[in-house]
Amino acid sequence: VGWAFSATPDADLVIQALDRAYEQRGRPREVLFHSDQGSQYGSRRFRQRLWRYRFNQSMSRRGNCLDNSPMERLFRSLKTEWIPTQGYLSATQAQQDIGWFLMQRYNWQRPHQFNGGLPPAIAEERLKPVSGIS
Repeated sequence: VGWAFSATPDADLVIQALDRAYEQRGRPREVLFHSDQGSQYGSRRFRQRLWRYRFNQSMSRRGNCLDNSPMERLFRSLKTEWIPTQGYLSATQAQQDIGWFLMQRYNWQRPHQFNGGLPPAIAEERLKPVSGIS
């Protein structure tokens, strides 16, 4: 939904990803934002941004990776299916390639077993008429 790229996993990074998701989704309200217990998600600046957007925060239980399994699965796919074993020549190249994987390949092309073989974006499009979400 939203992503950002940085060499530093800090509050600025997760705020940038949150802002991108917020804008791409048409500035929704009353959304549940789930994350692990990383310090960047508990930072005052990040929590203030959630409050400004009227999002509710949910965090995984300490030491329970299953709470955040959808994101863990995404990262596994990224690391095992996409990122070259020798890495990237530059941060710019990495950002472009990873961005394409996340926003095109993973969301619009890659089949997902949970969705009956449909990519997430297509499965979501099919749910809109049923759920009444526009």
